[in-house]
Amino acid sequence: MTTLTLIGKDGCHLCDVAEGIVEQVIVELPDDVADTIEVESASILEDKALYDQWWEKIPVVLIDGELHAYWRVAADRLHDALLAANKENAR
Repeated sequence: MTTLTLIGKDGCHLCDVAEGIVEQVIVELPDDVADTIEVESASILEDKALYDQWWEKIPVVLIDGELHAYWRVAADRLHDALLAANKENAR
């Protein structure tokens, strides 16, 4: 399983854009890869530790707990990272 965590907050335009890109990329992945991706959302407004760490960088995308991107998410880069994570997790 690959876990993609999207950290943001309600009312954040860039967070909404990032969420759309995540959804688009997952739909475009091969089914056998997409089926192994778990998407989690976390709000900096509901978690002080997340707020302290990420408030000035949202939206933030983590893949398996590792920073992938912040502020802006590039679909092609996310696509490649999810394929690589899937291959790594399949080992």
